[in-house]
Parts: sequence; C-alpha cells; structure tokens
Amino acid sequence: MSDETKTGGCLCGKIRYEASGEPAHTMLCHCKICQKTSGSALSTVALFQKTQVKLLSGEMSSYAYQSDSDNTLEINFCPTCGSPVMLTMSHMPDLVSIKAGSFDDTSWYKPTVNIWTDSRQPWVKLDPEVTNLPQQ
Repeated sequence: MSDETKTGGCLCGKIRYEASGEPAHTMLCHCKICQKTSGSALSTVALFQKTQVKLLSGEMSSYAYQSDSDNTLEINFCPTCGSPVMLTMSHMPDLVSIKAGSFDDTSWYKPTVNIWTDSRQPWVKLDPEVTNLPQQ
C-alpha cells in the first residue's frame, strides 16, 4: 500500500470521496448482517481515521442498526443508485469503514483479517496467512 490519496464513490458517480494515507485495518467481515448489506458472502472494508476521509460530492442516505456484537452501526449509501459506500460504528467513533469495492483503484487493497468467520458461508475458504477471528 502507499501513502497516496485514494478516491472512490458510488455506482452512479453522485457520491465521491477521498481517503488519504494508510488505512488502520483492511478486513473481510463474514457476519450475517454484512452478508445482507453487501448482497454477497462477505463485506470487504478498509478502516480509516475519520480525519483521513473527505466527502467530495453528494449527500449520502443512512440506515442505523444493531450489529451482531450489539453495537450501533450506520451504513451510508447513495440515495440514487443504492451503493453502500461507508459505515460508522458506535464502538469505534474515530474510524470510518469504507467499502473496498467503492474505491476507484483497488489494486492496493489486501485484507489482513477476517472477522465473524463462524458466520461465513461454508464454501468460503479462509486464507491461512490472514488473521482469522471467529467473531469480532
């Protein structure tokens, strides 16, 4: 990974953001809620300090819910195309989770941890070189 600014946005392009520097963590979440919010087997995210992230254009809609670990999470998405872009978490108020697929260039992204592996789809194979946590 590099210290360059990373840019991204939603599918329709109305939401645009930039994230500067390195993420605090890159992870794959296999919890049942992330499976629903991603419409897939897992969610790919990069956690950045809020001070590293700047919304450049657009206004996101949000939906708050309780996580599997009973924290309040708020998913932020484009109200036009519905693309999930960011997530904030009550238990980590200084961090913002950015959906990795929303970055313009994902070549730098490499997950370092899998969380909630107890909930993963049975056909998902875990990388033994990545930290794998049964829950959070």
